[in-house]
Amino acid sequence: MRHTHGSIEVVCGSMFSGKTDELIRRLIRATIARQKVQVFKPAIDIRYAVEKVTSHAGSNYDATPVEKSIDILTKLEKDTTVVAIDEAQFFDAGVIQVAEQLATRGIRVLVAGLDTDFRGEPFGPMPVLMAMAERVDKLHAICMVCGDEASRTQRLVNGKPARYDDPVVIVGASEMYEARCRVHHEVPR
Repeated sequence: MRHTHGSIEVVCGSMFSGKTDELIRRLIRATIARQKVQVFKPAIDIRYAVEKVTSHAGSNYDATPVEKSIDILTKLEKDTTVVAIDEAQFFDAGVIQVAEQLATRGIRVLVAGLDTDFRGEPFGPMPVLMAMAERVDKLHAICMVCGDEASRTQRLVNGKPARYDDPVVIVGASEMYEARCRVHHEVPR
């Protein structure tokens, strides 16, 4: 079943906000609707399983790891109608053109990723993908300090907030990251 129009949908937010769970929910619905789905993830993300996108809550969906965004186009099967891209913030800027090209072909493109890095600044290609998308859903987690709604990702190094000049990309989970609200998010300079 083909879509009459392609589109780009972005699910974003901090770590532990449920982005991958929401992506998987949409994929399951597409599968129920008998749409041909392909899921891609950056090869750098090996936290839970190499050939699956997996949420922190444990739900998962089969996925193809790729090194570069252009690999999505080379691995795309002819009858695919829905393409999902998880952890899009880790992809090169070419993922923007890939998403646009797929949508122009009539494919529904589902993108999930962190909108900001541990510093609270726009992360990789996500801001442009959000601007191009027909739909953007920003999810929130729970602040690990006060319990309010969290929109930031706090990186911790030995239990203390990471410094601003620390590397931006370090793949990890609850052992080094937690969700924080604006008030409790700290980035020492």
